Amino acid sequence: MDVVYLAACAVDGARPDPARVARMDLKTLYQTAERHLLTGITAMALESAGVRDEAFLQAKGKAVRKVAAFDLERAAVLAELEKAGIWYMPLKGCILKDCYPKLGMRQMADNDILCDPSRSGDIRRIMEDLGFETERYAQDKYNDQYKKRPVCFFEMHRALFPAGVGDAIYRYYLNIRSKMLKDEDNGCGYHLSPEDFYVYITAHEYKHYSKRGTGLRSLLDIYVFLRSKGGTLDRTYIAKELDQLGLGEFEERNRGLAMHLFGGEKLSAEEEEMLDYILSSGTYGTIGNQVSNSIRKKGNGLAGKLRYALSRVFLPRELVRTAFPLFDRHPVLLPFLPAYRFVRGLKMGRGHRLRAELKALAKHSPDRKQGKSFLL
Repeated sequence: MDVVYLAACAVDGARPDPARVARMDLKTLYQTAERHLLTGITAMALESAGVRDEAFLQAKGKAVRKVAAFDLERAAVLAELEKAGIWYMPLKGCILKDCYPKLGMRQMADNDILCDPSRSGDIRRIMEDLGFETERYAQDKYNDQYKKRPVCFFEMHRALFPAGVGDAIYRYYLNIRSKMLKDEDNGCGYHLSPEDFYVYITAHEYKHYSKRGTGLRSLLDIYVFLRSKGGTLDRTYIAKELDQLGLGEFEERNRGLAMHLFGGEKLSAEEEEMLDYILSSGTYGTIGNQVSNSIRKKGNGLAGKLRYALSRVFLPRELVRTAFPLFDRHPVLLPFLPAYRFVRGLKMGRGHRLRAELKALAKHSPDRKQGKSFLL
């Protein structure tokens, strides 16, 4: 895996072997790196080996500029939240990027910030005053989305996880305020301890892994974060929290794969299967993974397919409550919800997604290896 090798060289500060680099197919390398959001870090490794490919140079420049732009915009947003007295806590990539050796190594698609949910209206006004367009604002969603052209995208979270993520994870993070620590250098900012942050990114990765799949960047985040902490984490506390979430086994397997893969060690057969699933998923996963994973959780085979189809037509009441509050408040309308969702999906241009989902449902095979051993 050339992308894995080059990313490991970059974060470890090692110069790639020129002979191995000379044998690489740069076009295929770029396609793989782009699929896993690793073009910037791959470009930096190639440069250290004396390779200056135009596509990679442009990707590196774009990655560096984007992270720098995100940093500037985030600082402006947080300054306004401070003025308004709104508590906030930056999440995920906002924190992980600083664990990497160089700016732009950890590419970002958006800024995720947890904010006081009772002030979401004030936050919307702040974002629009700063020149952002509202992509989505709805009290029934767990985050609001804002975009500023050309590249800045913010998700302002009311909660860390949506109701449909799984009971244990959802309940655990409903009370996240009890684990938030006050920043010392500002008035309204918070952060998590390194241990709680690691538990959170593990839960977040599992959310994606168990639905549509997740790519190599998530594994690299784990490798870089654990390397940056140098063995100082309280593993006993982490294990206790992960057990509450039901993620102890997943974390152990995921951590083992990350450390062995980027550490250049031989993988076990189990790790190879997990890696194959991750490689096929890419950064944002696939609809095929989402359908197959859901069917497996529902019993697999024909019965699993039927349960999946019914669950997509008739949504759980909790999901109706958060996603379609009008129908929840007026139960007499519930029989019309499937038709409403179908028509709305077509109007929103989601017909291609429906076709892809139906195709994946038809193609699903109970025996196909797709990381199924790790869907806990």
